[in-house]
Amino acid sequence: MPTDFLPLILAVAIGYLAGSIPFGLILTQAAGLGDIRKIGSGNIGATNVLRTGNKQVAAATLVLDALKAAIPVLVCRYFWGEEAAMLAAVGAFLGHCFPVWLGFKGGKGVAVMIGSLLSLAWPVGLIFCAVWLLIAFTRKISSLAALTAAATAPIFAYVLGNERLSLTVLGLALLLFFQHRENIARLLNGTESTIGGGKKAS
Repeated sequence: MPTDFLPLILAVAIGYLAGSIPFGLILTQAAGLGDIRKIGSGNIGATNVLRTGNKQVAAATLVLDALKAAIPVLVCRYFWGEEAAMLAAVGAFLGHCFPVWLGFKGGKGVAVMIGSLLSLAWPVGLIFCAVWLLIAFTRKISSLAALTAAATAPIFAYVLGNERLSLTVLGLALLLFFQHRENIARLLNGTESTIGGGKKAS
């Protein structure tokens, strides 16, 4: 194997291992809230953790899920450069969504995408957060906010970054859309739940 490829392979592996840490599951169990996989959607991400009613644990899950992507990206960039950083982001996303420890059933990737974008190109990450907040506050639908932010992120990555960054972000966005496929079906049917309750999207 050419030595040039070894850092890139290591970057993916480091990202995957970090991304596969199930903070949502760990924190809810530590807080005595039970197994998050048996609550709500069964998702280990911050949005489902919020369904336990514990906002502090949900916030901690969001921050830690973002950090488990950001840290590998920054570490791999420091040692091996920008390509390795981008691959670490992809690895972290795959680890979060398909963690080997949990039978490849993880989260949907919103917090991990935030952490990846902020560490890869912080202006793109801030725009992602701004778009998410705008849609979340105006439409009150978390999944729609995430999908809209993800759909626009590759465009901003191209404008504010470069083509390779845009392609990497596009890959993350496609994975996020795949993880939200059930939400997309509910959005199309007008039955997606709104933020904070059982009301349905119109």
